[in-house]
Amino acid sequence: MKRLAILGASGHGKVVADAALCAGWDEVCFFDDAWPRLSGNGPWPVVGAFAEMLRRRGPAFDAAVVAIGHNETRLAKMAALADAGIPLATVVHPSAVISQYARLGEGCVAFAGTVVNVGAEVGDGCILNTGATVDHDCRLDEGVHVSPGANLAGGVVLGAGSWVGIGASVRQGVTIGRNVMVGAGAAVVSNIPDNVTVVGVPARVLRVGGEPDRG
Repeated sequence: MKRLAILGASGHGKVVADAALCAGWDEVCFFDDAWPRLSGNGPWPVVGAFAEMLRRRGPAFDAAVVAIGHNETRLAKMAALADAGIPLATVVHPSAVISQYARLGEGCVAFAGTVVNVGAEVGDGCILNTGATVDHDCRLDEGVHVSPGANLAGGVVLGAGSWVGIGASVRQGVTIGRNVMVGAGAAVVSNIPDNVTVVGVPARVLRVGGEPDRG
């Protein structure tokens, strides 16, 4: 019996749970700091807060995954789980196509319809959302989120903590810095520096610094 613990009882968490069960996990449960007010997430139970998750291991669950959309928070929670000696799972939906010559780091999730091609390297704690594509030789640093239907052409580099919005596209060979927000439907055709939000076709800088509005 393989049991997976999921931190974050949200809509995103539901998709992680569904993907995990499709991928062969036998049972999932959620932990969330809204417990005990929040006792369930769809058909799955919420059994405790994060502090309780750190205390429970062994027969309670075999591994854990963090289903929190905010990139910085997700990485921080992953680090706390690792420090507590809790193994981090990588969840790949069976309909995702991941090249045998690509690499997914610890704590990643790859949802239905995702494609990751040969030579791509995906860092720890990344989210490859429904129908996202990551083409050959891309490099995604830790904590990146590629949203549903977003497309990265070959050789794209994404810095740690960056977010590519739904339906956005990035041209071949482009480098995007750390903590960048690429807006929904944007087309990135040139390099982007750290800590900015870009929108539009072609993408242009909307905002510099601060926490990006991720909707």
